[in-house]
Amino acid sequence: MAPRQEQSSLKQRIQQLPLTSGVYLMKNAAGEILYVGKAVSLRKRVQSYFRKTSILSKTDLLVAGIHDIEHVSTQSEAEALILEASLIKQHLPKFNVELRDDKSYPLIEITGEKFPRIAIVRPREKNPTSTYYGPYVGVYLVREALTLIRKIFPFRTCDPFPKKECLDFHMGLCGAPCIGKISPEMYANNIQNVRLILEGKKDELFRHLQKQMEEFVKAKRFEEAAQARDQIRAMSALYSGTADINYYKEAEQLQRVLGLPRRIDRIEAFDISNIMGNQSVGSMVSFFNGKPDKSNYRRFRIKWVEGIDDFKMIAEIVHRRYRRLKNEGSLYPDLIVIDGGKGQLSAAVQQLKFLGVEIPIISLAKQEEEVFLPNRRSSIRLGRDSLALKLLQRVRDEAHRFAVSYHRNLRGKAMVGKDKKWKKR
Repeated sequence: MAPRQEQSSLKQRIQQLPLTSGVYLMKNAAGEILYVGKAVSLRKRVQSYFRKTSILSKTDLLVAGIHDIEHVSTQSEAEALILEASLIKQHLPKFNVELRDDKSYPLIEITGEKFPRIAIVRPREKNPTSTYYGPYVGVYLVREALTLIRKIFPFRTCDPFPKKECLDFHMGLCGAPCIGKISPEMYANNIQNVRLILEGKKDELFRHLQKQMEEFVKAKRFEEAAQARDQIRAMSALYSGTADINYYKEAEQLQRVLGLPRRIDRIEAFDISNIMGNQSVGSMVSFFNGKPDKSNYRRFRIKWVEGIDDFKMIAEIVHRRYRRLKNEGSLYPDLIVIDGGKGQLSAAVQQLKFLGVEIPIISLAKQEEEVFLPNRRSSIRLGRDSLALKLLQRVRDEAHRFAVSYHRNLRGKAMVGKDKKWKKR
């Protein structure tokens, strides 16, 4: 066992582990990896190894040799599964042997077809033309992990090979080789990248994607170069646990649709709520990397507008928000989203110009889900399955929910006040 001082240091390190999902690597004094595991909560899972029992087990032998613990945080347990499997394959830790040898766990099969199919299997006999990866623990997590990978590198799962495209193509999960929507070369590239993920060859994967992107740029195949760049960013998100993979695809698509020069990390969205001009309020929600950043939400009681005038109310809360940020010298968002149409957008744009603040701004109208841009007559109508539209809807709907809840809260307080006055009489 490690000396008491080392044990104390190890306990401190465990106590500092996050309560989030990820992968942990247990090492001995020589720095060799003894065990790789995944967890929904890293701290709780690692702490469980150090609970004493009356019966000596294999876990006790593992714990006796632990000198250090490293971890990688992820956004989900499925992402942790991908990392765990690739690290086991890469390092072959001594205490992971039982996982690698047990044939009852599911495997991932990549078939030897011209357009290989990828599936989760428990084969009685292995197909000699297929390649197998695993075994893995938990078929649900394996399925979720493959879905994450498919969002970055689309592939087919259908059997037999169909005669026309299916829903997966429209969801961006398959390139539809069945109708020739993707070339054998590009499909083979996707499969090669999936293999590198499953084999734990992270560095080789990034070198391959970087080289591919540079070749596309030289050949002036800019759309494919942008796709390779998106894949690099998405894989960085997967391996670092810094952002949701799907958000990278949403943000990149939205950036291209709006013609913005930089990636969209932070979005601020505004909405108004009132009933016949009474208790009028405004809300602003903030999203960072596609997720609500509730510490930066803001509520506004309308002060400068009487009666019903949504345009002036939007103008007021936009003015108040960015006047404050400008005075404080704070960072501006990458995009402003206004709930409404041309009128609401124009009112907000005028206030930004008045303040001398330059921030990309759009509006999203509910009825037809039209996107309006400043200085553009016609709206942009995105497909209902567009990732960019889904991101905008998620942000807009949260702004609306936040405004309505604030308005409802104020109305509730007003009714309580009236009841108290009536009782005093």
